[in-house]
Amino acid sequence: MIEFRRYNSVEAREIRDTVLDIFTRSYVDAIASGDPFESADAFGKRFDAYTRGAGFDLVIAHISDIAVGQSWGWPLGTESAWWGGLELDDATIDRAEFVAEDGKRTFALSEIMVDADHAGKGLAHSLHDELLRPRGEQRGTLLVRPDNERAYAAYRRWGWSRVGTLTPRWDDAPTFDALVRALS
Repeated sequence: MIEFRRYNSVEAREIRDTVLDIFTRSYVDAIASGDPFESADAFGKRFDAYTRGAGFDLVIAHISDIAVGQSWGWPLGTESAWWGGLELDDATIDRAEFVAEDGKRTFALSEIMVDADHAGKGLAHSLHDELLRPRGEQRGTLLVRPDNERAYAAYRRWGWSRVGTLTPRWDDAPTFDALVRALS
């Protein structure tokens, strides 16, 4: 049976080792690739930065009291850099309006990961739904590598649609497809 546990930013920092452990068991191939963006050190730095923001929300899935997956995100505030570098697919969309944030409009789903031993069993979808279930924002956004066919197909099934591309301001960050979905 799966048990979900929810953590705010302070609580998440207290279990940082668990978060990093899930990452290393989930991103085995990515870490082995040697891509600096996928290193455990780079991931840890991003996690530390994310947990400094207001509204950070982490859900960890446990099976037999072992942490086997996690998902997290936060609401985009007025000063959020999330949309920096966004290239919209539809030139008729007013970019300024699309990226205007107030802390209540958009929830950024930053990570979903499941350790390799539990992948492919629906746990990622359960984590996705558990994280988003209580959210009050109008829409969600997430970034996915265009060549990550498995994740991309899942996101489409779960109601996400591409709006453009985005390269985060992190060192060595790749260009992602930016997806959105209505939440409320």
